[in-house]
Amino acid sequence: MLSSLSSNAVLARARTRFGRRLTEHNFNDLLVCKSTQEVAYYLKNRTYYNSILADVSESEITRSQLEVLLKQSLFEDCASLGRYGSSVGEHMSEYLIRRSEIEQIMHSLIILNSGKTEGYTVYMPEYLLAHTRIDVEALGHMKTFDHLLKALENTPYRKIVEQFRPEDGELLDYTGIENALYTYLYEDTFRMISKYYKGEAAAQLREIFNSYLDLDNYVRIVRMKTFYKAPPEAIRGALLPFSTIKKDFMEKLINARDVQEVHDLMAKTRPGRRYLKNQEQFEEDIPMKTQYNICRHNIHFSTHASVVMLSYIFVKQAEIADITTILEGIRYELPASKISKLLTIVNFQ
Repeated sequence: MLSSLSSNAVLARARTRFGRRLTEHNFNDLLVCKSTQEVAYYLKNRTYYNSILADVSESEITRSQLEVLLKQSLFEDCASLGRYGSSVGEHMSEYLIRRSEIEQIMHSLIILNSGKTEGYTVYMPEYLLAHTRIDVEALGHMKTFDHLLKALENTPYRKIVEQFRPEDGELLDYTGIENALYTYLYEDTFRMISKYYKGEAAAQLREIFNSYLDLDNYVRIVRMKTFYKAPPEAIRGALLPFSTIKKDFMEKLINARDVQEVHDLMAKTRPGRRYLKNQEQFEEDIPMKTQYNICRHNIHFSTHASVVMLSYIFVKQAEIADITTILEGIRYELPASKISKLLTIVNFQ
């Protein structure tokens, strides 16, 4: 457990960094940028991202390079806060590393399924490169499923992914692999919380993850019914095995006639009553927006260093996701008004 002194240091520094976050004014400025280079210039010269971009030529940086540097900033914040409370920083760093590794694996699956492995480049933040057990060089040269397994040789992911070996000519089971990898991630995360945290701190940490997972499964059900007209058995297979919703009520959600019935049923649950009040938000955005809202509250009111630190990390993760959304919007020449509706943070300023 943290000493009182180190705990106070983590609380103070996390809240100070939260105070430096991008404002609605910053996001409005970013929304009028017309290129990756303009976004990089603004972040370097007008925000606290100047430190991570200090040695970068903003006129030459690519979108992928900028996104990697933004993620690097997240890792550096976690590591820096960890110096004031090593156990907290260590556990949160492990979560970030595993989540980033899984995101990279999922991107690799997309490349393999597309058949466009030529010229594939692996972009990873320096912190992740220093700590990952994935063979990054092998991953960058993969051409087949076996090459991917070779790159994952010294990780727990190989055994998970290998179960989904496709038959000749078949595409990889992207959804099945994604569910298996994220099940591993969250099982390990909840195990970590049970082992190292007790009482109110453990309850608040679980709430951060449970609220996200409850709503993520709700969104998965909506997506499966809307886009795939999927039968109940297919929907069950697409859900993560974590929920505060009772099994029999989850079955009602799965077997609902249509999306409106899913929404009406979900609105009767505890997470639904608390987090489905805004009818105008995009369904896909609900889990992250909810997590962001909970974490903002925790930063202001929690007295537990572990909770405030994790909350700050998720708030910053949402900020980086919004910057990435703006970069994607610029890439596809979307109007600023449309990009704005896709952002997590602006409505909570």
